[in-house]
Amino acid sequence: MVPPDLELTPEEYKKDLADVISQMMFVSGETAEASSETTTIIEEIVHTQVVEMLKRSTALATRRGSRSISTNDLFFLIRHDKAKLSRLVTFLSWKDVRKTAKDSDDKGGDAGDMGGDDPLGGADAGAGGGGPVVGDTGKKNKRTKVILPWDISSYFTEQVPERDDDEDEDEEEMNAATILRLKTADERTKNMTKEEYVHYSECRQASFTFRKAKRFREWAGFHVYTDSKPNDDIVDILGFLTFEIVQTLTEEALQVKAEEEMTKNRSGEANAASKKRKRETGLFGDQEEGRTPVGPKHNQEAFRRLQIKPIPGRNRVWMGGPRGLQRKELRLVS
Repeated sequence: MVPPDLELTPEEYKKDLADVISQMMFVSGETAEASSETTTIIEEIVHTQVVEMLKRSTALATRRGSRSISTNDLFFLIRHDKAKLSRLVTFLSWKDVRKTAKDSDDKGGDAGDMGGDDPLGGADAGAGGGGPVVGDTGKKNKRTKVILPWDISSYFTEQVPERDDDEDEDEEEMNAATILRLKTADERTKNMTKEEYVHYSECRQASFTFRKAKRFREWAGFHVYTDSKPNDDIVDILGFLTFEIVQTLTEEALQVKAEEEMTKNRSGEANAASKKRKRETGLFGDQEEGRTPVGPKHNQEAFRRLQIKPIPGRNRVWMGGPRGLQRKELRLVS
């Protein structure tokens, strides 16, 4: 049974977003407490990105002759970012597995036989899941392969049975990027205490949409940019992508801040500022200087860099004239 949405007013949802963004930033490597100005500007960026995705998805649906957007429309928008696409596909697959397991429990089926090697018992259970309820328990818990609209297999009604070792070059590239992301997370958490890791794990559950789907639809303006009510999968995908946007933006902002501090150290400004802070602290003050969090200017510069960052697999063509290479459309953060 899906837990009901929290009873939040629009004002409470806006306030909750500040906490959600702070938690997402912590997971992304920002250990200092973010200011309200920082969370506000990140919220504005995320909102702009979600609106842009809704607009483009609606345009794609219109070209297909449909009034409602589908998951394939959102897949198409991030097709160039293979690592993110891989994480999204994995998220949806495990989401389906969890749904299948819950349905099996509700029906009083073989719930007692789902222990042991059940993938839901591992650390990846929170990622989401997939698998049709057919045959034995192993088949019930197996992830369903998500077929992307540009895969050759999507052109045929009959599908070749999957093999355990069936993995193409694109999947290997996607998995390599995912492993790199997991390695980075491991570096961030290896020196944490038990309490710190528990807090980190709770922050990983931060979401714009979980148990807040109704308020998320209102916040994103679904009724303005789409003609029909999107299904739960659309909301879940957008919730996943909002986390990815905050994470990418925070990581880039941390890089901007590191470069700024390096420049200050070279010019000697940091040493002068440090002496001034120690004088203001006093004799019995805390001599340990805590690191300052990323600010709005760092996030603005990070967003600017991400807007001009080349997209892998996509070439720009000069159409002539001095303004031929200027890009006017908003780029999705990747």
